Amino acid sequence: MSKTRSKGKATGKNPHWGSTLDEFLLEEGTREAFQAVAIKEVLAWQLSKAMKAKGISRNRLAKEMGTSRSQISRLLDPSDGNVTLVTLQRAAEMLGHKVRLELV
Repeated sequence: MSKTRSKGKATGKNPHWGSTLDEFLLEEGTREAFQAVAIKEVLAWQLSKAMKAKGISRNRLAKEMGTSRSQISRLLDPSDGNVTLVTLQRAAEMLGHKVRLELV
């Protein structure tokens, strides 16, 4: 399969050649889902990192928040998107952080 360039653009059989990941995901209709997963993965990573830095276990965080360990596990599971902002905010506060949301 040969590709040639014409005025900086690639031509050939792949219609996505030269497009951005955002453009590709938008065309596929999956951009919002991928963005939601990425956001949850970052939040779970940040919470885990804060827990480790403070030496706080899942059990201890659950006790301090007055919730179950399974709720904390859902909060820290990057693939579980069913977390409320209230839960996220409470966990962040217990770890000495705040949640900041903004529309861009």
